[in-house]
Amino acid sequence: MDFWQNIRSRFIKLTLLEKIIAVMALLFVVPLLLNTFLFLFNISFSGWVSFFELSADWQKLIMRPWTLITYGFFHGTLSHLFWNMLLLYIAGGLMLNLFQTKLLLNTFFVGIISGGLIYLLSYNSFPAFQNRSSALIGSSAGVMAVLVFMASYMPNSPVRVFMFSVPLKYIALLFIFLDVVQIPSSNAGGHIAHLGGALWGYLYQREFLKGNDIGGWFMRWIDWISSLFNASKPTKKTTKKRRTTKASSGIDQKKVDAILDKIAASGYESLTKEEKEYLFRAGKQ
Repeated sequence: MDFWQNIRSRFIKLTLLEKIIAVMALLFVVPLLLNTFLFLFNISFSGWVSFFELSADWQKLIMRPWTLITYGFFHGTLSHLFWNMLLLYIAGGLMLNLFQTKLLLNTFFVGIISGGLIYLLSYNSFPAFQNRSSALIGSSAGVMAVLVFMASYMPNSPVRVFMFSVPLKYIALLFIFLDVVQIPSSNAGGHIAHLGGALWGYLYQREFLKGNDIGGWFMRWIDWISSLFNASKPTKKTTKKRRTTKASSGIDQKKVDAILDKIAASGYESLTKEEKEYLFRAGKQ
C-alpha cells in the first residue's frame, strides 16, 4: 500500500505536462509488458488496440465514439512517442508560462479531436482513399495544435536547436511542410490528422486573442463529467471570493494588447521582465 501511495503522491506533484507525458509513456509500456506476460501463457493479445484506435470507417466510429479521443493516447513506436512528447514539452512549456492549464488542455485534446475529424472526412471524401481501410493512433494532432497555437501567438520567439536559435514560426512551418509533402508517400492518414490539429491551433489562437474561447467547451464538458462523480459543490462564499480576486487583479487589456503587439513584432524575448510578469498574470485570469 505504501508503494502505491508513494507513486500517487509523486504523480500529484508532477506538472501538467509531466502528467500527460507520464500517462502517454505508461500506456505505451504497459501493453508491451502485458503482451509478454500473455505470450508466456499462450493467450492471444492481438486486436486489443482496435478498441482505442480511430478507424476511417464512420460505422465503427458510431459503435466506438470514444476512439475520437482515445486514439491520441497510444503510439505505435518508441520514436513516435519520444518526438511527440519532446515537442509537446517544448511548446506546452511556453504555453504554460503565459496561460492557464485549461488552455493547454483545450488546445491539446480538441486538437486530437480535430485531427481525427479531418482524417475521417479525408478518407471518406478524396478518391485516393476510396476502398482503403485505415486506422489512426498517436497524439501528433494535439501536439501540432499546441505548437501552431504558440507559433502564431509568439512567432519570433527563439527556440534552441542544437547550437542555433530558430524562431518558433519556422519550426511550425517546417513540420506543416513535411506533413503536406509526405501525404502521398507514407502514413497519409497520420499526416492529414497532423494538419487538422495544426488548423485547430491556428484558429484557436486567432479567436482567443479576440476574446473568444472557442475551445472552452472541452474543459466545461470535462468539469460536467467530473461533477457527476463528485457530490460536493463550492459554497457561495467561495464563489464570492473568486470574483473578488478576479475583479481586484487590475489587468489592463490595452496594456496586454500592446505587449502582444510587441511579441508579434519582435518576439517574446524582446519583452522586459516586468512585461513578462504582467502578461503571465493576465494569462492566469
